[in-house]
Amino acid sequence: MERTWPATTDALEEVQQFILDNAEGLPPKRIAHMELAIEEIVVNICSYAYQTPPGEFTVRVTDDAAALTVEFEDNGIPFDPLSLEDPDVDRPLQEREEGGLGILLVRRIMDEVYYKRDNGLNRLGVVVRKG
Repeated sequence: MERTWPATTDALEEVQQFILDNAEGLPPKRIAHMELAIEEIVVNICSYAYQTPPGEFTVRVTDDAAALTVEFEDNGIPFDPLSLEDPDVDRPLQEREEGGLGILLVRRIMDEVYYKRDNGLNRLGVVVRKG
């Protein structure tokens, strides 16, 4: 399943519904994790991918017996969020660098997170295993 939206946060609820409507067999806790990951990724695309907003992004959902895979694709500024070092969450808040907590959260709650730049497109994928 695949669908494209304008890169505005107004699309967030519809994106979440599209993904969850195409996901079968996820326990409630994993659905909550997926909702958090979707929100973080969509907000980041809408906020940072395009120098001249709004742009657009495509969501591709692959659901099988083993896992749910969701891939977010945009043709915005090349950026691999997985290349950043994890923020030092042990440091006092006022001493921390800004940013990075959202992708850290996504990495911790998803079973797999991947990024690739392909034919001018950013592709960030998340995987939740069902077993």
